[in-house]
Amino acid sequence: MSNLPSHARVVIIGGGAVGASALYHLAKAGWTDCVLLEKNELTAGSTWHAAGNVPTFSSSWSIMNMQRYSASLYRELGDLVDYPMNYHVTGSIRLGHSRERLQEFKRVVGMGRYQGMDLDILTPDQIKSRYPFVETHELTGALYDPYDGDIDPAQLTQALAKGARDLGAKIFRFCPATGARRENDEWVITTAQGEIRCEYVVNAAGYYAREVGKWFGRDVPMMVMSHQYILFEEIPELAAWSKEVGHKLPLLRDVDSSYYLRQEKTGMNLGPYEKNCKAHWTTPGDPMPDDFSFQLFPDDLDRLEWYLNDACERVPILGTAGLSRMINGPIPYAPDGNPLIGPMPGVPNAFEACVFTFGICQAGGAGKVLAEWITEGETEWDMWSCDPRRFTSFASEQDYCIDKGMEIYGHEYAMHFPKHAWPAGRNRKLSPIHDRIAALGAQFKPFNGWERANWYAKPGDDTSEEATQTWNREGPWRPRIEAECRAVTEAAGILDLPGFSRYRVKGEGATAWLSSLITGRVPKPGRIGLAYFADDKGRIVTEMSVMMLDEDFFFLITAATAQWHDLEWLQKHLPKDAAFTIDDVTENFSCQILSGPNSRAILAEVSDADLAKGWLTHLSCQIAGRWCQLVRVSFAGELGWEIHTKVEDTAAIFDVIWQAGQKHGLKPFGMEALDSLRIEKGYRAWKGDLSTDYTVLQGGLERFVDWSKPDFKGKAALEREKQQGVSKRFVLLTVDAGDCDAPYMSTLWHDGKVVGETTSGNWGYRTGKSIALGMLHADLAEPGTEVEVEIYGDRFKAIVQPDGPLFDPNNERLRA
Repeated sequence: MSNLPSHARVVIIGGGAVGASALYHLAKAGWTDCVLLEKNELTAGSTWHAAGNVPTFSSSWSIMNMQRYSASLYRELGDLVDYPMNYHVTGSIRLGHSRERLQEFKRVVGMGRYQGMDLDILTPDQIKSRYPFVETHELTGALYDPYDGDIDPAQLTQALAKGARDLGAKIFRFCPATGARRENDEWVITTAQGEIRCEYVVNAAGYYAREVGKWFGRDVPMMVMSHQYILFEEIPELAAWSKEVGHKLPLLRDVDSSYYLRQEKTGMNLGPYEKNCKAHWTTPGDPMPDDFSFQLFPDDLDRLEWYLNDACERVPILGTAGLSRMINGPIPYAPDGNPLIGPMPGVPNAFEACVFTFGICQAGGAGKVLAEWITEGETEWDMWSCDPRRFTSFASEQDYCIDKGMEIYGHEYAMHFPKHAWPAGRNRKLSPIHDRIAALGAQFKPFNGWERANWYAKPGDDTSEEATQTWNREGPWRPRIEAECRAVTEAAGILDLPGFSRYRVKGEGATAWLSSLITGRVPKPGRIGLAYFADDKGRIVTEMSVMMLDEDFFFLITAATAQWHDLEWLQKHLPKDAAFTIDDVTENFSCQILSGPNSRAILAEVSDADLAKGWLTHLSCQIAGRWCQLVRVSFAGELGWEIHTKVEDTAAIFDVIWQAGQKHGLKPFGMEALDSLRIEKGYRAWKGDLSTDYTVLQGGLERFVDWSKPDFKGKAALEREKQQGVSKRFVLLTVDAGDCDAPYMSTLWHDGKVVGETTSGNWGYRTGKSIALGMLHADLAEPGTEVEVEIYGDRFKAIVQPDGPLFDPNNERLRA
């Protein structure tokens, strides 16, 4: 007779390191009535063949947080749960071959320092002192991480499982889940041992996550790669050295050659990420098996030949060792290489903790994050980098997942330069006027799959991918972006902006409901305004534009990448007896931004609209005999309108405006110019300046808070914060920068101490200044205060500016 209970609060499907960590952290949070189901033995999936490396390095702030937490947890886990742990904290050396790589390392050192980690940059001579067997030819330096190391994945999983069991959670091995259905607001999970009902369910099925997702009507965006590493026999020189010094070598990563090399007892472990990589289970001839527990793919050493030779040149003693064993196992990949942690899109009370490419080093932090999602409805750190809702339906297409997964794998250690756009999986969503703007020289970059013009090249410009491999603002794009900004400032510019997420909300009670969710007021009919949504802690969940058409009838417009995130936030707070509806109409409309002092004259020639209507108004009109909505706002900070059109009418309307605009100096402009223009106005960008890492008050958004409303979500927390005082404040800084502008999460310094961070940075072409937006200790957030911004390891003077736009501070041009 089965011991499977009939009910649990949470059921986790998958018994790898991540599933065990989720169970452990749920139990630690007091949710002990939780069950984990594993089809085989714990660790039977990717965990059992994982190399077990535990880096803290990441160029993502949230993933660094997650990995730092994991490393910290693992150092004490054995004692916490009374289980033997084989965890070696050896440190690591990450080799750099170029100036650009050293810049990346220096940025990560600054981020690590802010998170309490003492990372360091080594010169080539210093590398040799820490790793005597390495050759330093062609190296510019290295990053040293003293917290890095390796752990036994099976021991880690069993320790987490023991900790969870000791707290009262239950694990059922050899109990495969076979399906799921929704009944009476509960999930019913079918298994080989019977059914179990639960309030919440978690897909932690690793490389089987896509199959499990189908039970919930969810097409998980993922694919599976074949990852190999080579174990080598004992190397006498290494054995003698380790015996003499009493410890292992640091883990070595040659990130520009794309492999890691780790001491394994007295031998070595070489793990390449080869460009000539291989996907598995992607064709009818290579279907995913029903069970691949504790299995491997056949060896394929030929793929690794170049990497093996390079590693032997870098560490010659490796070439003296015999091969002991090849490991070739399945590793899941999402289209951006990050895991899926958080709410399962569109599915109530279902969560994902799956598709971990680096599951061992991320498992500890992932369990913490997942437990917070379930028990509190929100996470300590803004985890958009891993949120499953960052992908929408196009990203689940199998060919897209395969193309992107192979691209990510083959560039596992790649630098992510700000002007670079990865070429795989492109042209998934095209604007109705894509061909027109391409003919004008548009250089595209995807936003939630939508191809948008990033900047416009002229004949002879270097538009190669290689040209974008830089952190510097200088490049072939700079004079073009400057000219685009000048056109918007002096004449007029038009930006094609497909993919704005938009929701139609209509019906009795809609206005009152929206008012209860946003911090400010709902605009009147004919008006548009910014609305901020806060969570119960007063933190910024999202920003939307609210366009009121009539009482209880409005459109909500938000960022392209926010489509599923923001829709789910609205639906989550929808009253059960609501008389109004929310419809996602994103695919039905497109948008162009027309901005500049001549924009009114252009529209006057092609429309019958009342163009004297003021800022923050909107109206319907006809252009080229087609309906459109003119909205008197401008993210560029100049006189301008958003022109919202039905998709099928967009091309006709663009053609008329473009033709009429030529005598008024109309030019196309792209997203790079828009970002420059918006930062001079101090306008915030979503999931950079606006995230749950900050409260509405910290974000400098109190003018969007209506304290007179009886209540709104987050009001109590914001009132407490206002009474106690805000710890940090949003600031706009001008920076005496060098060749680079401040990237996200550059540290701010004052009197030798870190006192804040940047949230975005760019060059302002109207002001001729490098500008950063950021968060600064409240006592320093006074205009005129001098601080320093650390940009790729170097500090530059910065001045806090008055609260308001740096360009056109009184918005006279915007309101013209």
